[in-house]
Amino acid sequence: MTVVIDTAHCPLCGEANRCAMEVERETGQAQPPCWCMAADFSLAPLDTLPPALRGQACICARCAAGLPPLQD
Repeated sequence: MTVVIDTAHCPLCGEANRCAMEVERETGQAQPPCWCMAADFSLAPLDTLPPALRGQACICARCAAGLPPLQD
């Protein structure tokens, strides 16, 4: 079974991750430095990600901060 990874969305909550590096890779257009380059990921629940999803897509700033997903 193949897992399809949507690199534009956070693998933890599904929200847009706003990764400038991914936008640049997809479009070929230079982007400013990504927010993640200065982010503190120490509160991110990375251990909840299944091994197959690790290192495949950026998490969002909210998850990086250890905050719960926004409610609809």
